[in-house]
Amino acid sequence: MPAEPATGHDPEKWKPVFASLTFGSQEIMAKQENRYDFRPVTEADLPMIAAWLAEPHVAEWWDDPETEIAQIREHIDSISVEPLIIELDGEPIGYMQSYDPHLEDGHPYSDQPFGTLGIDLSIGRPELVGRGHGSAIVRQFVEQLFEEGAPRVIIDPDPSNGRAIRAYQKAGFRAIDRRQSEYGDAVLMAIDAKEGDAEAGDVKEGDAE
Repeated sequence: MPAEPATGHDPEKWKPVFASLTFGSQEIMAKQENRYDFRPVTEADLPMIAAWLAEPHVAEWWDDPETEIAQIREHIDSISVEPLIIELDGEPIGYMQSYDPHLEDGHPYSDQPFGTLGIDLSIGRPELVGRGHGSAIVRQFVEQLFEEGAPRVIIDPDPSNGRAIRAYQKAGFRAIDRRQSEYGDAVLMAIDAKEGDAEAGDVKEGDAE
């Protein structure tokens, strides 16, 4: 699991502003007006996260729940990783973490520009997978990190996780390298603050994790 947080997320800045969702037989398109909340993980959230980690669509890409939960528990009060619950309309729907690769000795992404922050996420509720939420969540959270001063945000999906890669591309990320993380082969993807500014308001969502 990666290393360190974006600090000082103010939940008051991210009060939900929800517009109607367009329902289709296959998907819900997550519109630009949808707002997600990102709140810190607490000990009380760990059983819920463990249940999400056991879902097949999550278990395929994450470590076993016992290992992940042990690490998340350690990060609750750490300065190296910020674990977050993603909420939609007040309901928890997924897990996210942000980290600073420069705060961990020997981190494989410590060669990124100073101030770069990394993120990982997964939609926990299976009925919401493939409905555009992944791209929308990433876009909104990245905008928040840019507002807080991050020059670059990175994410590192597994090369075989095509759904996630497409979602991140729709959120503005581009592949910049192939790396070896502690989980194995990874596609290192990045978006820079100036790119995020250029794409503001241009939201195109499709299937996403």
